[in-house]
Amino acid sequence: MLKNYDRRNGFFNSINRFCNIFNIMILTKTQLANIFPTCNGEKIDIFLPFLNEFMAMYGITTYERICAFLAQVGHESGSLKYTEEIASGSAYEGRKDLGNTEIGDGKRFKGRGLIQITGRANYTQLAKVWNDNEILTNPTKLAEPELATKSACWWWQNRGLNALADIPTDDNFRKITKKINGGYNGYDDRKTRWQKIKIILK
Repeated sequence: MLKNYDRRNGFFNSINRFCNIFNIMILTKTQLANIFPTCNGEKIDIFLPFLNEFMAMYGITTYERICAFLAQVGHESGSLKYTEEIASGSAYEGRKDLGNTEIGDGKRFKGRGLIQITGRANYTQLAKVWNDNEILTNPTKLAEPELATKSACWWWQNRGLNALADIPTDDNFRKITKKINGGYNGYDDRKTRWQKIKIILK
């Protein structure tokens, strides 16, 4: 169902028209509330327009892609409750594989966003793509709802997860989990969410 969405400072009629023209799937408030029933209504209202805007921007536009994306985001963010890693980030200190080469990088570039962007290297890549160096000087920006959503959608596309989601097998969903998590932590919850979302959005 296609509707116009209030992003507090305007209506996204152009996005609605774009989605109509190209037959892009867009979420409704009711759908998102059913997908994340423990999320309060205020947060649903905040995240809904950002999800619709940035999923469209990064090609997360089909039933299969949206179902897989929201299942993973739901687990990573605790159903939109968290946009910043609960841990301090000190465990990442000195992690050269994350680009954390300077003192304090672990905490400074801890996981943020609906899919936890972690490490100086990933923040630097994002800053270059968006031409926004403030992401490096003020990395807590990624915890704000708009950029938390945008960064997750960017990361998903950048890591080739749309292609995996296009063939919605259990094996591919495990591969998506591995790319996001580095392992299979919380896999049962991710898969349960995936199965539920597929029913809600059918």
